[in-house]
Amino acid sequence: MVIGKKHFHIDLVLYNILLRCYVLIDLKVDELTHDDIGQMQMYVNYYTRKKMNPGDIPPVGLLLCAEKDDAVVEYTLPEDNQQIFAAKYLPYLPTKEELRKELNLDDF
Repeated sequence: MVIGKKHFHIDLVLYNILLRCYVLIDLKVDELTHDDIGQMQMYVNYYTRKKMNPGDIPPVGLLLCAEKDDAVVEYTLPEDNQQIFAAKYLPYLPTKEELRKELNLDDF
């Protein structure tokens, strides 16, 4: 998308027909920063002001990152945030042992 004279690239844009809203997804290979969250806020604002159709609900922004600090997310976003979410992804499939430990299945 072009904002002003600059080009920006969202990794994935979906439209949820049932919810009637855009879902904007940005993938981050490093730790999530406040800059990344601000960038997603810009994307959400753009889609809210320029791309929404009558009857749509506001767009949702999803940041998928290799690492995140919940405090950075909490203090970067407004307290009443309902549009931008951050989640950690695994860059690889866990081993059986790692999965067992994560799910507290050591007793099985």
